Amino acid sequence: MTRKLLPPFYEQLALVLIGIISLSYLVILGKEILDPLMFGFLFAVLLLPVANFLERKLHFPRSISSFSAIILFVGFISLVGYLVGSQVSSLASDWPMLKTQITESIVNIQGWIENSFHINTDKQMNYVHDTTQKIMESGTVVLGTTFGAVSSLLLFYIFILIFTFFILFYRRLLLRFVVRVFSEDNSTVVMDIVENIQKILRQYIVGLILEMVVVAGITCAVFWIFNIKYAVLLGILVGLFNIIPYIGIFTALLLSTVVTFATGSIQQTVTVAVSVIGIHALDANVLLPIIVGSKVRLNALITFIGIIVGEMIWGLSGMFLSIPVIAIFKIIFDRVPSLKPWGYLLGGEYEYEDKAQKEMKTE
Repeated sequence: MTRKLLPPFYEQLALVLIGIISLSYLVILGKEILDPLMFGFLFAVLLLPVANFLERKLHFPRSISSFSAIILFVGFISLVGYLVGSQVSSLASDWPMLKTQITESIVNIQGWIENSFHINTDKQMNYVHDTTQKIMESGTVVLGTTFGAVSSLLLFYIFILIFTFFILFYRRLLLRFVVRVFSEDNSTVVMDIVENIQKILRQYIVGLILEMVVVAGITCAVFWIFNIKYAVLLGILVGLFNIIPYIGIFTALLLSTVVTFATGSIQQTVTVAVSVIGIHALDANVLLPIIVGSKVRLNALITFIGIIVGEMIWGLSGMFLSIPVIAIFKIIFDRVPSLKPWGYLLGGEYEYEDKAQKEMKTE
């Protein structure tokens, strides 16, 4: 019996690249439905224990338990929104003081520009007035675009809630479908993959929420100790933006320093910048491994590439979804023999060194 020869490496690589490009193109085309569907899947995995508790312990019908779990989740999000909104309203009440501070800062910047680049104040103001006039002329277009963006965002959130409800409601049907797609010989592996995906994603999402709360609490306490105005608002913003890996810290740093610069002194601004960087270092090296750490370890290179690719494909939502999607792929790769090298690439050498050490200890 002749042995079947594998295709050469360059042929396999070409097929893999063609498959990745084709899949990426289909994902871009299907963004309108796949984007809220993926968020709905993640939220359904997060709310599954709540729905199961309401259904089994309190004997709620499946539809009522699924709907109640979503209502509890929306209530939590609304509470966070209320805290942020109350702080923003206090910021708006101090608008005259902020306007004065910003005006003084602009005057100082104009003086620096005039001394450094020899551009007098009149020329600077003429340029600002011309730019403002152009913006005002296109105000109708900007207003219409903003209204359309807000409407699309609300519709996007509604779709997420609808998908979350249906995934929770039909969770057993969807599970049976996934199992029956594959042969009975692979049913054990399929169930292991499904269970691990639920476990890892739930651990990741809950860990992110806990990390957000801890970082926000630490930031609020540090800003309060240094007598930074709007310490609670800035702390919440740092905690929220901390959810976005790598890029979120720069956004939080920019917002915190700008608000502090407009409401405080240069010394306080520097203090806020140093504090945010220090808290991020503490979070990345201590809090993140303890709170969000899981059995699926993604190396930093793959994570950063995934975030960039996610932003290129789906924008901001792609950045949020990139890490969970990569984690799902890694779980699948680690349990399919022919795909284990790809799982090794996503995880890195340290994970497999730890496994080898554990196996040696058990022997």
